[in-house]
Amino acid sequence: MKKVLIAIAGSCVLFSCNKVEEKINETVTKTTESVTRRATEAGEKIVRETVTESINSVLGSEDVPLSQVFKNTDNITVSELKGKKIKFPNGSQAFVFKYKAPKSSVLPFFETQPTTDESKSEKTARKIDGQSIIDKISFLEKFVPADVIDPKFLDDLKNDKSIEYYKIKRFPNTSTIIINPKDNTVLQYVEVEK
Repeated sequence: MKKVLIAIAGSCVLFSCNKVEEKINETVTKTTESVTRRATEAGEKIVRETVTESINSVLGSEDVPLSQVFKNTDNITVSELKGKKIKFPNGSQAFVFKYKAPKSSVLPFFETQPTTDESKSEKTARKIDGQSIIDKISFLEKFVPADVIDPKFLDDLKNDKSIEYYKIKRFPNTSTIIINPKDNTVLQYVEVEK
């Protein structure tokens, strides 16, 4: 009887040890996974912040109003204007504007902008195929952190067939204009030639 009790007690102790060992292993695994996940998230955040900071310092962007680039801005009514001036390392500059305005006022406004050389300028905006623009932005999306380019905007460009793309050159400025007629959102990229 004593041997049976010892065998049962030994089995219970062995079983308990196995359960304790399982619990310890489970806790260690969960802790390791949690620490690894947090470290990965922290590392990704640092990389995103560093890349964004590097892009901004290399490109030298600053906020600008539409009137800094175009004349007679009182002839167009825009809302929710956000503008950035980008200085590239080679000394050239460009502007990116995002605003809301009806298409009926946007294109005529830019067609009537003064030019420094009429022979190098276009009189009317021409509609262009947006696929090359979508391809370029999609390419950039792979390298630029998600918080730099609005993912909703990219999805709209890729999926919304009503979005229109225009180009107009009024020397020294060449504008690529993207218009969403559903909500009157305009995204404009302006290259400045020297």
